[in-house]
Amino acid sequence: MNSPHVTAIAKELALSPHQIEGTLELLDNDATVPFIARYRKEATGSLDEVAITTIRERIGQLRELDKRREAILKSLTERDLLTDELKQKIIAAKNMTTLEDIYLPFRPKRRTKATIARERGLEPLAELVFTQDDINLQIEATAFVDPEKEIETVEDAMAGARDIVAEWVNEDADARARIRELFRSEGTIHSTVIPGKEETGVKFSDYFDWEEAVMTAPSHRILAMRRGENEKVLSLRIGPSVESALGILTDIFVIAENAASGQVRLAVEDSYKRLLAPAMENEIRVEIKKVADEEAIRVFAENVRELLMAAPLGQKRLLAIDPGFRTGCKVVCLDPQGKLLDNTTIFPHKSDRERDDAARDIKALVEKFKTQVIVIGNGTAGRETETFIRELGLPEHIVVEMVSEAGASVYSASDVAREEFPNYDITVRGAVSIGRRLMDPLAELVKIDPKSIGVGQYQHDVDQGSLKNRLDDVVGSCVNAVGVEVNTASKQLLTYVSGLGPQLAGNIVSYRDEHGPFKSRKILKKVNRLGPKAFEQAAGFLRISDAEDPLDSSAVHPESYPVVYSMAEDIGCSVADLMRDESLREKINLRAYENDTIGMPTLMDIKEELAKPGRDPRASYEAFSFDSSVKAIDDLEIDMVLPGVVTNVTAFGAFVDIGVHQDGLVHISELADQFVKDPSEIVKVGQRVKVTVLNIDHDRSRISLSMREKKN
Repeated sequence: MNSPHVTAIAKELALSPHQIEGTLELLDNDATVPFIARYRKEATGSLDEVAITTIRERIGQLRELDKRREAILKSLTERDLLTDELKQKIIAAKNMTTLEDIYLPFRPKRRTKATIARERGLEPLAELVFTQDDINLQIEATAFVDPEKEIETVEDAMAGARDIVAEWVNEDADARARIRELFRSEGTIHSTVIPGKEETGVKFSDYFDWEEAVMTAPSHRILAMRRGENEKVLSLRIGPSVESALGILTDIFVIAENAASGQVRLAVEDSYKRLLAPAMENEIRVEIKKVADEEAIRVFAENVRELLMAAPLGQKRLLAIDPGFRTGCKVVCLDPQGKLLDNTTIFPHKSDRERDDAARDIKALVEKFKTQVIVIGNGTAGRETETFIRELGLPEHIVVEMVSEAGASVYSASDVAREEFPNYDITVRGAVSIGRRLMDPLAELVKIDPKSIGVGQYQHDVDQGSLKNRLDDVVGSCVNAVGVEVNTASKQLLTYVSGLGPQLAGNIVSYRDEHGPFKSRKILKKVNRLGPKAFEQAAGFLRISDAEDPLDSSAVHPESYPVVYSMAEDIGCSVADLMRDESLREKINLRAYENDTIGMPTLMDIKEELAKPGRDPRASYEAFSFDSSVKAIDDLEIDMVLPGVVTNVTAFGAFVDIGVHQDGLVHISELADQFVKDPSEIVKVGQRVKVTVLNIDHDRSRISLSMREKKN
């Protein structure tokens, strides 16, 4: 398959053609990225998910380029416009921009000023002008005056000729390439407020008169300005100085000093201002928007990954509270598997009598269900409810933890929640979600649209298709990295397992409901429509605890079971013994099991998995609590040092929850004592940090924080 695309991608990514070929063959056969990365290392040279995804995206771009190239060649052939020279240029085009520049002069056009001039027979005059020979232009133009063609004067003829020349200038591939580069290297983006929108658009006040280099403007500012433009608050202009652009075009097209060249100068200026500049501005707008989107999506995806891979509490008896003042606090009790056992509503923030009643109810529930952990949502009344719980004098072994409510209301009103809890209202569903997301963030958050989790940066302004694809990749990567217990997983969690999807996930749940728990992986083959291909893709990521074959609880793929059986037989023990006893595993000579289908990378993975079967890659859970003396923004003081949790990482810093119902911002300049280029290199969503209060803006409810140790 060593095609030009393989060679090109290998060179771009500094990989071998063999790695690219192996990866593309698997992708073209519908293998998923997690499956390829985990179980096909021999074919790819042990490429990770990032590299495989990059190859997938790049081949998609190149194939899209091929598709467009073929369409252009077909169009030119059908219109009898394709010459050998033009065909070679089209075939040699390395990117879509170059290809479209080549095709532009031949693209079927709407009726333009140049088209009208041609219809009036002025193209020969335009050619005379464009050659810039030293001729009597007045005499030459007179021959084209024809009132019947609406050419009343010599100037009418000249104007028509200039319109044609202007189009030639605009369609010249070299001119477009050089002006495009000028827009990139010297262009600025200038933002101004639309008169009369100063008050209604105050949130965009930073950009009421703002200018910076277009190609170095950070993504968050580009997206902010574009949002201001879309909301009819800001006016944006992008471009270099007109003088610089006209200087380039003049150097290209003005080749003499005479009457004809004077007309070319006028045509060049008209072409730039009327045709080329608007076209280039549109191109650069699309280009910088794409770059800004990619950066915002990257940040969003990293945040979602950190949130999904947060340390799970595990199976504990849990009491969860969705706090509130006026409508009270919804309380639910869950068993270690997250099953709803009981629910009630308490009102600890109204009267003393109701507070006493609430205290009695909580104590009774804790006693009845032997509660181990109490989870409280961090929304309205969250800190007040936490204080109430901590003052109840509950047994010391009971952990009290606050968690983010982001997305809980979206889940509670969703079809998924209605299907899970058809007989309960949205408040109960929301409280259950708050509790379960501490038990297992991944299993619970996959039920919520990632865009509703609250860790994005301008997520509604970026390309929604690209955002969805990237987030689907991230969720799938996380789910498959952790593995899924097939007998307890929800349909939503199973959906993200390699090779499954919604239909097969639903079929697995239906089979489980009808026939009881799966006893082995091979029984999965009995699930309706789960054929050999899906089984191959999914089996290694599906775990079955207490299975008949101990390998079914591990990440060892069923296709590799025979080699493990051989290892155990050669050593004279059972597979279970091999998994329990390190001394037995040390006797394995991996080289003895290499063959044409299984190599050292897979054998090393197998040995590692035998040592820690089904190991969860997530960190261990650690309890966290806010400063008990700080519950509201009015409790804050400058220079206070407080514990906090990172809730969102952006290109300009990180937001930290310090327990006052309003996240504070640690600007990128305050993240560390050294220079920070990318905040995600310093902090992650969910990370516990110590912050110092720098400033409190009560009017705008803004809190400035620092993570620096040394203050200037």
